[in-house]
Amino acid sequence: MLNSIKKIALALSASALVLACTPTEKIDKEPMKVIDHHTYAQPDEALITHLDWEANVDFNTKTITANATFTISKTENAQEIILDTNGLSIKGVKDEKGNDLAFKIGNEKPFLGSPLIIKLNNDTKTISINYKTGVDAEALQWLSPQQTADEKSPFLFTQSQAILARSWVPVQDSPGIRFTYNAHVTVPKGMLALMSATNPTEVSNNGVYDFKMDKPIPAYLLALTVGDITYQRLSERTGVYAEPSVIKAAAYEFEDMEQMVEAAEKLYGPYQWGVYDLIVLPPSFPFGGMENPMLTFATPTILAGDRSLVSLVAHELAHSWSGNLVTNATWDDFWLNEGFTVYFEQRIMEAVYGRDYSEMLALLSLQDLKKEVASILAGKKPEDTQLKLNLEGRNPDDGMTAIAYDKGYYFLRLIEERVGRDKFDAFLKDYFTSNAFHSMTTDEFITQINSKLFEKNGLPIDESLYADWIFGEGLPANCPQPQSDRFENVEKVVEQWVNGTPMEELFTPEDIMTKKWSSHEWLHFLRSLPNDLSLAQMQKLDEVFQFTYSRNSEILAAWMVHVIKHQYEPGYQNLENFLVHTGRRKFLSPLYAEMAKTDEGLKMAKEIYTKARPNYHYVAISTMDKMLNWQE
Repeated sequence: MLNSIKKIALALSASALVLACTPTEKIDKEPMKVIDHHTYAQPDEALITHLDWEANVDFNTKTITANATFTISKTENAQEIILDTNGLSIKGVKDEKGNDLAFKIGNEKPFLGSPLIIKLNNDTKTISINYKTGVDAEALQWLSPQQTADEKSPFLFTQSQAILARSWVPVQDSPGIRFTYNAHVTVPKGMLALMSATNPTEVSNNGVYDFKMDKPIPAYLLALTVGDITYQRLSERTGVYAEPSVIKAAAYEFEDMEQMVEAAEKLYGPYQWGVYDLIVLPPSFPFGGMENPMLTFATPTILAGDRSLVSLVAHELAHSWSGNLVTNATWDDFWLNEGFTVYFEQRIMEAVYGRDYSEMLALLSLQDLKKEVASILAGKKPEDTQLKLNLEGRNPDDGMTAIAYDKGYYFLRLIEERVGRDKFDAFLKDYFTSNAFHSMTTDEFITQINSKLFEKNGLPIDESLYADWIFGEGLPANCPQPQSDRFENVEKVVEQWVNGTPMEELFTPEDIMTKKWSSHEWLHFLRSLPNDLSLAQMQKLDEVFQFTYSRNSEILAAWMVHVIKHQYEPGYQNLENFLVHTGRRKFLSPLYAEMAKTDEGLKMAKEIYTKARPNYHYVAISTMDKMLNWQE
């Protein structure tokens, strides 16, 4: 059967992309071919349309035993269906009549796992796969009680993006394939289970929970978490989950969620997922947030106590339109998810907190973008600075850089500035509405924006816009430049201090510790400091502002770069504490990278990493292992 797989590629049919078929329909029209290098599936022959998942979560063995029943759609002559797996133990496969179906597990490929090839009969309508996850399933992180905030109960969470869903569910793991799902999940009594679906708000008596996601989603949006979790409602359709000791702080931090949802709806149409809840996970979660439908996963590093880091919530909320509603067809088109989301995030933040606030965020993102471009070019991979990528033969995580996020944002912002906000907003609202629950390629996006924005409004089409921004390397010279008087004031203060003005003259007591500046201004302050600070200057900064002990993770991480760079030993212990107890890759990467620049620093990095690595998720471990050339 493996001879039928000429290469690890997916010819995604139009049926798969737009879910034109109902679960019982056959694919009977010529498909539109889209290559996905990161799946074994061949949905132009047979594809999944609905999942019924029955599972038992076992914390003792750190495994999930489950039965995944898929409703399928296939061509008349389809002989097999191919799913993606990684480390799963497949016990057997049956059809809807209970008959055994022959299956074969193909050769394993790095990061892709193995194809599960199932023979089909002419009348096969469903396939039921009995299986068990491996103890090292990449998507699953099993935490001991000591690794949680309350240190009372174990905890489990999943991270399926980009192609890790296949390590806990045998599935067609491509962003271009959507399906609905129901789930029946059993967990230890006293624990709460949640999924990217309709969710309970209270612990069940028997540890059994039922879930329903009636809107088609791709596999990377499958999510599960289990733990000692409580809930607090914020509005009729928003709420927050967290461990009991965290719930009060989380509810305070995210009090503006309903206001954000309303602002988003005014911009680009109704929120189509029912409720918008958020869960604060333990600190090992490797991302800032994950946009699982109906249940955003969030890092506790955004709990600053002053609502200063809630732009992350705006970002994950925006994904409810860009990404969850209109999804990149392949990971080569990842910028279509993230560039649109950063643009939408900025618009939400502007609507809720004002233009001067959102412009500070935009300037910080431009700083990150310039740094990312320089790093990629220095690494001699200039093609990775293009928006449209070619990740064939590579892990799709390689494309999850500031290019997709921030270059994508500035490309869309440039279009807005050229055509005017009213016209661009009208286009985007139609884009999200007319393509809802569909997948999108870069080429199709270009076709639609040409037709529905430029031609519709009688505006000239500038092909160089796409050549420079989507298919071109680096950061084009016509990149928009945000303006912020507040950041200009920060730069003046830094300049005056560097030129000898005493700190006490620049900061009166009432100004100290963010009483005057926002966290974004403090972050810009730290980023604007010179690279050759003396020990005395480091000591003075820390004495006045207590950066080493900041509760704001963004400020702390930025300060710790200086701690490493300037060998500021008073900060070393808290640097270690931060790295051991924080699993967010955004913070880990620059800190370990800075340490790795010197032999002494690399030694310190490996000593810290030895203690921290057991607390990290696979996503973070895979990055840090490579960076530190780690060998156990």
